[in-house]
Amino acid sequence: MAVGLLGRKVGMTQVYDESGKLVPVTVIEAGPCTVLQLKSSERDGYEAVQVGYADKLSEKDLDRPSEQRNRNRASRAERGHVVALSSKRQKARQEAGGEVLPKADCEPKRFIREFRTDGEGHGCEVGQELTVELLADASHVDVIATSKGRGTAGVMKRHNFNGQRATHGVKRVHRHCGSIGMSADPSRVLKGTRMSGRYGNSRVTVRHLKVVRVDPENNMLLVHGGVPGPIGGFVQIRRTNKVD
Repeated sequence: MAVGLLGRKVGMTQVYDESGKLVPVTVIEAGPCTVLQLKSSERDGYEAVQVGYADKLSEKDLDRPSEQRNRNRASRAERGHVVALSSKRQKARQEAGGEVLPKADCEPKRFIREFRTDGEGHGCEVGQELTVELLADASHVDVIATSKGRGTAGVMKRHNFNGQRATHGVKRVHRHCGSIGMSADPSRVLKGTRMSGRYGNSRVTVRHLKVVRVDPENNMLLVHGGVPGPIGGFVQIRRTNKVD
């Protein structure tokens, strides 16, 4: 799997394609992303590229220069993940001959994900900035996001059940799921039986979305159709491996 991008869902709109047809699109702010780490099979057991998106800063720090920013929102571990911080453990490790990993030398990131590259070359370096131009030649992409959380829901809302009859004999159970029991054999409720429970707030992958337009100047990517999650939610974009 090639390296992808991280971004944020801006919203939906309509644009005209090359043939003059009006198509619904989702606007995604894709990047810029920073390469934070390179995982190797010798050290980590697998090969991957760790990418970060969106600086973890307060609103009042966005316009301040780097040396005047308040970094209290990020913990020391988060700051040490992207810059070299002096510590007793680090000095002891260096004196013992331990490997010193390169740092991206950037702000701590809010959204961090990894892209597996087992057996494939990625050509990335720690600290490198990835922009939407990475997907300029892609015809289709996969978008991964967290769907909207709707809390605990019944079977009619969660699984589109019809509900029970509103006639004589059905008393205050019109929206219930009905019987879930089995006979004497197997005498239990089967795993995966559709019942009420938490609806949404889960990882969803929408595959093979057509790339309608790429705007490198504004870091915008327009894909055909809808994308899971609310407006402003973080998304993960990768090249699709689905064959037409």
